[in-house]
Amino acid sequence: MRILFIGDIFGRPGRQKVQEWLPDYRERRGVDFVAANAENSAGGKGINAEIAEEFFESGIDALTGGNHSFQYRDSYPLFERDERVLRPANLPPGTPGRGLGIYQLAHGPCVAVANLQGRAFMKPVDCPFRAAERLLEEAQAATPIVIIDFHAEASSEKVAMAAHVDGRATAVIGTHTHVPTADARVSPAGTAAITDVGMTGPCDSVIGVRTDIILEQLIVGMPVRHEVGEGPARVCALEMDVDESDGRAQSVRLVQDPDWPRRRGQQAKSR
Repeated sequence: MRILFIGDIFGRPGRQKVQEWLPDYRERRGVDFVAANAENSAGGKGINAEIAEEFFESGIDALTGGNHSFQYRDSYPLFERDERVLRPANLPPGTPGRGLGIYQLAHGPCVAVANLQGRAFMKPVDCPFRAAERLLEEAQAATPIVIIDFHAEASSEKVAMAAHVDGRATAVIGTHTHVPTADARVSPAGTAAITDVGMTGPCDSVIGVRTDIILEQLIVGMPVRHEVGEGPARVCALEMDVDESDGRAQSVRLVQDPDWPRRRGQQAKSR
């Protein structure tokens, strides 16, 4: 089977790009299941019910989150009622929603999606490594196919998580830092991994935010209000072929549409 994971969808440009790009891509590539990180989809931070429904209509089957999941209080009921919308499982007890979803495909096996948040350089949360043990045990009671979105800042922590669950999870996909890394791989034990899948959002921006605003903040050193970048957007995603019988990844491919430009105003040409 073929699984696609779309990296952090940022603001309106990211949402519109997904709506335009995903239906054709899913049909053309024969994708069986799609998950996406959507914690930045509402104005650059958070998510709401209307946006979640847009994603489901576009062909996304499950949405994951991170440290901005609960930006808007009126989204709390969404996490409680819709099992397709996840938040990090290692947030404190009492947090709305769930960190694991198990989804039955119309024609095929179940797919489990787990969401975890890192601790290095981020707000304190429970141990993601211990939480991963619990999630794997619960998920594998239903299916061998387990996709983990590890929303974390430190590359080292994300690499360590891939090693921690190696051979037990189908994939560990890093999100949060918005810049795709060049280490997409499948281990000998059958776990696909990438340190960060990248951002689906405005190309002309600083990880989603208007460039001029970020430059002002960095140069002047005063707080500024972030605004989503404008203009064309790029998809960053990871495509995986998976053995349904044992949940082992067979291949992995980093997807970018359009490709990274070589210089301003020029798209990279395939060689």
